[in-house]
Amino acid sequence: MGGAQRAAILLLTLGEQDAAEVLKHLSARDVQAVGSAMASLTNVSRDQVEQVLARLNDDMGRHTSLGVGTEEYIRKILVNALGESKAGGLIDRILLGRSSKGLESLKWMESRAIAEMISQEHPQIIALVLAHLEPDQAAEVIGYLPPRVRSDAVMRIATLDGVQPHALNELDEIMERQFSGNTKKLKSASVGGLKAAANILNAMETTRENELMTAIRTHDSSLGGRIEELMFVFEDLGDLDDRSMQTLLREVPTARLVTALKGAEPGVREKIFANMSKRAADMLRDDLEVSGPVRLSEVDSAQKEVLAIARKLADSGAINLSGTGDELVA
Repeated sequence: MGGAQRAAILLLTLGEQDAAEVLKHLSARDVQAVGSAMASLTNVSRDQVEQVLARLNDDMGRHTSLGVGTEEYIRKILVNALGESKAGGLIDRILLGRSSKGLESLKWMESRAIAEMISQEHPQIIALVLAHLEPDQAAEVIGYLPPRVRSDAVMRIATLDGVQPHALNELDEIMERQFSGNTKKLKSASVGGLKAAANILNAMETTRENELMTAIRTHDSSLGGRIEELMFVFEDLGDLDDRSMQTLLREVPTARLVTALKGAEPGVREKIFANMSKRAADMLRDDLEVSGPVRLSEVDSAQKEVLAIARKLADSGAINLSGTGDELVA
């Protein structure tokens, strides 16, 4: 069994509230992977359960009933963990994604395989496909594309401004023929744009992000500037209002925060310390001092993880990334 399958079995042995608490600490991609594994489970043997629970050898019978009627269970724990609005799209991707066709089916493929499939297509086709993926997946796919294609693809995503539904349906049919199934018509032509390009660049490893931004600015300085205005980097956390910073800190695991702060500007560190209790701030300072050297790639990964949490909170309306909090009225 893979990690997602083992995690799925473990969550299915817990109550809804406990499973929801576990899911709160996973990234969106991990929640999707585990949720998909849960949805695909049928009968789980006692041997499989014992592999996951290791030291728990209670009498469960040869087969459990785990995996039977799990769709409602998945809906409940995802809503409890993520809230109704954030869970809605993810639930559809998990439960409907098993039979997805055309463009939607790409979201369930390995990034390298997608890159190999589209690398020889027209640049506009590549941009449309990337615009339909989640930002982190699109960022991974771009990393596997030939270097000469990367910056052009991001610029085309940024300049996508309304795509005719018939064009998307035609592209969907082309993708569908790759999988030999029935076409699922697209209903929306809202893809791409400056924000989509910025989100994809935000999800990239910093070195590659900088390389692409340099190439874009060289080719079109105005477009590069407009994309950059919409990007949110770790140093920008120092501009958050106090309420937003406190909300963010409640969602970030301490270990990841310590790693992220190893490479942070002093202003960002002080902003974070100022929004913690004195005891918590002192403990965080101690953790930073005793943690020792950390690879730059690990710091970058942790910072990207914190930024991803910040963007999700902003999308749900929980925090404000603009740097100005709402005024309170008595």
